[in-house]
Amino acid sequence: MNKAFTREPEGGTDDDDDGAAGLPPLPAGSKNYMTPQGWQRLRGELLNLIDVERPRVVEVVHWAASNGDRSENGDYLYGKKRLREIDRRIRFLTRRLDIAEVADPSAHHGSDQVFFGATVTYANSRGEERTITIKGIDEADNLRGEVSWVAPIARALLKAREGEEVKLQTPGGVETIEVLSVRYPAPAPR
Repeated sequence: MNKAFTREPEGGTDDDDDGAAGLPPLPAGSKNYMTPQGWQRLRGELLNLIDVERPRVVEVVHWAASNGDRSENGDYLYGKKRLREIDRRIRFLTRRLDIAEVADPSAHHGSDQVFFGATVTYANSRGEERTITIKGIDEADNLRGEVSWVAPIARALLKAREGEEVKLQTPGGVETIEVLSVRYPAPAPR
């Protein structure tokens, strides 16, 4: 059958991730830990979608619908598709923010033990150093050296102290890494 005559699923398997954009699911029974900055960023995105983006697209769809034949109207078809994407992302963000457990990393400022929100410098057995920051699933950005707290490296490092060696299971086998330094952001002045 010609693809032009097929319908996109409205609420079926297409909505399973609800806009997760490739994010891993939360481990069963765990909390959705997030830094205050990450929570604010996601909340800002949600409010922008609700207050700015969605009304603008609704206006375009309304205008396009008033032009007549909707089956060949690109503005209408694209607008409806974009509305589904926006609604899916709104549902996803709403759910994630509702279950978010905001944990302020500055509460551990001065500690030498690795907890959520720590910036950790470690070295492998070859002496290669790397610095990562442990963040929430929804806010970690690998390109900026941030890893999710459920990532294997973060799980290996959590609860370790400066100078301690930990075992990391890698595809190439077990690797020993040493925690060189642990830093947390300073508490905000009140």
